[in-house]
Amino acid sequence: MSNFQAQKVAVITGAPHGLGAGLVTGYRKLGYSVVATARTMSPSGDADVVTVGGDIADPSTAERVIAAGMERFGHIDTLVNNAGIFISKPFTDYTQDDFDAMIAVNVAGFFHLTRLAVPHMLERGGGHIVNITTSLVDHAHSKLPSVLASLTKGGLQAATKSLAIEYAQQGIRCNAVSPGHINTPLNPEDVHEFLAGLEPVGHLGERSDVVDAVLYLENAPFVTGEILHVDGGQSAGH
Repeated sequence: MSNFQAQKVAVITGAPHGLGAGLVTGYRKLGYSVVATARTMSPSGDADVVTVGGDIADPSTAERVIAAGMERFGHIDTLVNNAGIFISKPFTDYTQDDFDAMIAVNVAGFFHLTRLAVPHMLERGGGHIVNITTSLVDHAHSKLPSVLASLTKGGLQAATKSLAIEYAQQGIRCNAVSPGHINTPLNPEDVHEFLAGLEPVGHLGERSDVVDAVLYLENAPFVTGEILHVDGGQSAGH
C-alpha cells in the first residue's frame, strides 16, 4: 500500500471553532489527514487538511464533503459527527423552527454524511464513526430543560449502538462521546458559573477532555457501541 493510501483520513463536522477545532488538531497529531466542514470554513494552510463550507443539514453538503475527501486523499477512514445545535427552552415554548433546526442539524446532518461515508469505509475494509451527543440524554436536569436535545442526540445514541452491531463483522466501529458542560464558545462566560453548578465535580469540562475521549476511542479497536460519558459524573447522578 502506498503512503498516500496508508495515511488515514478523518472527516470532522462543526470543525472551525471550539471542540471541532480541537478535534482537527488532535487527528492531525495522530497523523491523519482531515476533511473539515462547517457552515463557514476558511482554506487551511495545511496540505493535509481540506476544508468544505456548507450547511450539514443540506444533503448536497455531505456529497461535497465526501467528494472532496476522495478527490484529495482517495479514501475515508473515520467520521466524527461533531456538528450540533442546542436550544434550551421549556417544552411548550419550543417553536416549529426550533424543532426543524435541531432535527436538520443533529439528525439529518448525521444521516446524510454517515450514509455516504460508510461505503468508502467498507471499501477500506473498516472504519470508525464517532457521534458527539450530550449527557442530558441520560441525565435530564430540572434547571436546564432540553427535550429537543434529548430527542435528537438521544436518537444519535441509539443509532450508535445499532450501527455498531450492523457493521461489527465488517470492520466498522461506531461509538459516541457524551459530554457534559464544556468550556467552549458555545457556552458564554456569563453562564459558566451556572453550568458548573450542574456538574457533580463543580466545574466545566475542557475541550481537551472531549478530544482525548474521541482519540481514545479511535485507538481502541475492541471498543464499539460504547457511549463514553465525559461529564464530570453528571450521568451518574447529582
